[in-house]
Amino acid sequence: MNRAQKAEAVAELQKTFGEVEAVVVTQNAGLTAAQATELRVQMRNAGVSYKVSKNRLVLRALEGSRFEGIGSMLKGPVALATSNDPVAAAKVAATFAKTNDKLIIVGGALGDKILDFAGVDALSKLPSLDEMRASLLAMIQTPATRLAVLAQAPASQLARVTKAYADKG
Repeated sequence: MNRAQKAEAVAELQKTFGEVEAVVVTQNAGLTAAQATELRVQMRNAGVSYKVSKNRLVLRALEGSRFEGIGSMLKGPVALATSNDPVAAAKVAATFAKTNDKLIIVGGALGDKILDFAGVDALSKLPSLDEMRASLLAMIQTPATRLAVLAQAPASQLARVTKAYADKG
């Protein structure tokens, strides 16, 4: 890799760190090609970017960014999972690590908060952004449905009373 390519890689990483909400650092030594491909597919399906980069280049890109604290986690062969959804990267990495002991979650960051393994694991157990939106939408729609039922109830009761009087007399 020549200097121009390195500068381009650092610029791309800086752009990525400026746009994402969460970063998860993993060690993936010993993954077979099929396992690595499966992990990348799962990450991509969840809207997560998963890249293996040279640690020196990542350290340069981290300088001045809000994720600068993860620099100490960059030892050995690591990969970075980045995502705009604060939970997606952690959720996919934790799920994959449960079934494959060769993927180790080192830590990560959520915004400017640095997370260790326990923090990433706790983050992975939260509902995703889409799940939270769906539950919020359901909570918003529920009162409207109840209000519509209640608004119709007096009219139906009046109709039943009128029908009862008509049947009676």
